[in-house]
Amino acid sequence: MRILLSLSLVGLTWTTAVAGNCPNSRPVQHTSPQRVAYYNPAPPAAAAKKSKQADIVDTAVKAESFKTLVAAVKAAGLVEALKSDGSFTVFAPTDKAFAKLPEGTIANLLKPENKKTLQAILKYHVVAGKVAAKDVVKLSKAKTLQGDDVAIAVAGGKVKVNNANVVKTDIVCSNGIIHVIDAVILPPEKTPEASNTSKAKADVVDTAVAAGSFKTLVAAVKAAGLVETLKGDGPFTVFTPTDKAFAKLPKGTVEDLLKPENREQLQAILTYHVVSGRVMAADVVKLQSAKTVNGESVSIATKDGQVHIDEATVVKADIECANGVIHVIDAVMLP
Repeated sequence: MRILLSLSLVGLTWTTAVAGNCPNSRPVQHTSPQRVAYYNPAPPAAAAKKSKQADIVDTAVKAESFKTLVAAVKAAGLVEALKSDGSFTVFAPTDKAFAKLPEGTIANLLKPENKKTLQAILKYHVVAGKVAAKDVVKLSKAKTLQGDDVAIAVAGGKVKVNNANVVKTDIVCSNGIIHVIDAVILPPEKTPEASNTSKAKADVVDTAVAAGSFKTLVAAVKAAGLVETLKGDGPFTVFTPTDKAFAKLPKGTVEDLLKPENREQLQAILTYHVVSGRVMAADVVKLQSAKTVNGESVSIATKDGQVHIDEATVVKADIECANGVIHVIDAVMLP
């Protein structure tokens, strides 16, 4: 796994290196932002015309301080992607940043059999859209093209992206912008549960099935005829009761709800646990209520460090799925 992560970092570093030498760069300027925003843009739209500026790849090549990054981008087969219209924001590790990796890591990442790992690492250094330094400092995190988020923090007059320091900003290119960093950043390792979701790109339903602790919920979704809906594009935010939560209901309640004649009632209860859109925990806590797919709203409150949805308590948050996110709750909510 370390080798794969290192490979991805190498690719990303190549992109950063190219950016560092772009002639349009300027010194880092730091502000004191309120880090409450979350940057998760839509895929970049094609630009009407290419400017006379060099693209990200050519900028990195000309800089000559991103040779390892450029080599990684080539080995990962990402040259054409990073020369496309974009826009992209690249956190580009320098050659010195790559040199900090354990001996042999780069060589291993550049091997053909490690191409996917290298691609993942490099994409983890790229964010969709052109995000200038003045906007970066307002963020607490940003979603990368790899799929995972990078953490962004400002402390002591320095901007950090995960464990890397931003040492040069705003190298403007024809298809994006480069911010130079002093370390290669690696995507987070996946837990078994995370592997079932993001790595395998499982949808909400398949994630619940794979977890093994939502058997009653899955049976209810099937009985209500909502499988296809919850396997759709979404995105959905699902407040998911565990089997233990269903067991708290009065004896015979689940069995009655699963009967064909009670299908509409079951649908109403299940859709009361679903909110349209991907609402992460960091955003849930800012809300007082949320309208569900059922049409009714659930109340949201934070007390003593715990988040409550109606009478249920969130016991696990941010289980990301291909078409949404799951927050586990300890009780079944009724409309």
